Amino acid sequence: MSLTFQPMMESRPIREIAYEVLKKAIITGEIPAGERIVETDYADRLHISRTPLREALRKLERDGLVEYVMRRGVIVHSFTAEDVEQIYTIRNCLEMLTLPDIIANATPEDIAALREMLVRMDELDKKNDVEALSPLARDFHSRLTSISGKNRILRVIEGQDEYIRRFSAMAIKQEDRRSDANAEHHKLVDLVEQKDLPAFEKLMKHHIERSKECCLAALAAKKQNRDI
Repeated sequence: MSLTFQPMMESRPIREIAYEVLKKAIITGEIPAGERIVETDYADRLHISRTPLREALRKLERDGLVEYVMRRGVIVHSFTAEDVEQIYTIRNCLEMLTLPDIIANATPEDIAALREMLVRMDELDKKNDVEALSPLARDFHSRLTSISGKNRILRVIEGQDEYIRRFSAMAIKQEDRRSDANAEHHKLVDLVEQKDLPAFEKLMKHHIERSKECCLAALAAKKQNRDI
């Protein structure tokens, strides 16, 4: 495992940089669920002292990403069905708030940029390149919501985006959902171009709900495999 950490190139406190590095590693699965975070080991890996590492771990605990277990120490928390439900509920509510402004603000240049992304996504889908397609699908959604110009809402969405990227990767591995989602992406752009807000809102709500259902199914399958 290689954790990228360059405190000398940052003006922020070391504890904040350590927090961001560890958070990303946990969410992306680089540090897997169930792993024990030994302070001396991770302080050495990050080339920092144990004090800022402990502060970062306390913040991760508040996020629900790690937990302190008696006689075991700090353990990486696994995502639960409730986590998926809550995160998608937050995303749904926030993204729905941006939709009227996406319709109002979208320019021909915005539509063209989105369609360029869809061309690349179609190519990756045909190649079954899930690893490359998953982040591009999230970039597509980020590009779409950014058209709204609702910067405060967008910053909150960005706070959840790392979680969504991991969940999206789980959902997009399911071939049936991948094809449906890609078709829905094309339709979403069509509706933006047509300025059809009611249909756009209806499809986006369905799109997010289906992603959540696929993630929940993937989590259930993983749990069943562990139990077998």
